[in-house]
Amino acid sequence: MAKKLSRKQALLLTGAGVLVLALAGGGTALALNVNRSPALETQQAAAAQPFDLNASNAASRPRLEQVPEAVAQLKASGFTPAVPGKLTVATAVAAPPLTFLAADDNTTVLGVEADQAQLVADGLGLELNLVTVSWADWPLGLQSGKYDIVSSNVTVTDERKKLFDFASTREDLLGFLVAKDSKLESIKEATDVSGLKLSVSSGTNQEKVLLQWNKELKAAGKEPAELVYYDDFAAASLAISSGRIDGFLSPNPTAQYQVQSTGQFKVVGTIQGGWPATAPIAIGTAKGNGLIKPVNTVVNAAIKQGSYGKLLTRWGLGAEALKRSTINPEGIPATVG
Repeated sequence: MAKKLSRKQALLLTGAGVLVLALAGGGTALALNVNRSPALETQQAAAAQPFDLNASNAASRPRLEQVPEAVAQLKASGFTPAVPGKLTVATAVAAPPLTFLAADDNTTVLGVEADQAQLVADGLGLELNLVTVSWADWPLGLQSGKYDIVSSNVTVTDERKKLFDFASTREDLLGFLVAKDSKLESIKEATDVSGLKLSVSSGTNQEKVLLQWNKELKAAGKEPAELVYYDDFAAASLAISSGRIDGFLSPNPTAQYQVQSTGQFKVVGTIQGGWPATAPIAIGTAKGNGLIKPVNTVVNAAIKQGSYGKLLTRWGLGAEALKRSTINPEGIPATVG
């Protein structure tokens, strides 16, 4: 059994806090300003909103019948849910399309992670008990048995695998977001960003990628990208729209949401969140408690049955789909993340 984390250790492991979207390798984060820019709000209101951001969205979640194999595995494991008859799922509220509160009641939890939690609960024959937590609190909560699983856009890392078991659910991607009318069409490698002015959040894996690419450019005698830092995504978005910067490297889900909800942007390239390492987003459980095998079985059943694909498509994340969920896949090395 793994040694329990202290709160300090948990903070070091997660590398994020409240209203921070922590994504890859314990280091990718995007600060989210809840005080939206009036100009951006007007811009978004003018666009056709493809997402239902109200509580009614929860009623249209893709659902899954019980998966007999997973139910049998759960029974054989001896695992006891935190709340009898329910699957208690920890999730940190961040922003659409990952996890967020409904616009009309500020209570109902929506997003791809909430939908995913529903599928897992369905497949295990349990009632969903979704609990919103701060990002820093889920590790201690899982180890203490307060929560059964975490579904909160967690990237698999070697450090996290020492303390938790994982079942992969999505690819972890970063996206280059630019203005819809930008002449930029493709960004895949260092040479593609030479001379560009790009925004990135400080202390994130996105920043690490661009700093490494700049080293490569300088070594090759080429002009590096100019990195520009803004306090929040709203400010960066306005900078793109006004032409002050060429683009923004952000978590792909956030980028895709902006593309579809505002009609003002496009994504011209994606790279792995832990570049140059590759690791997926996953559901996590306490190490060795027996729950990860039935969870993995449910995710694969959802993939085969089609509800998994519907779940990702309804949030614009089809590009992050996996062909198969695996248990404890390769994670981002500590030296990378």
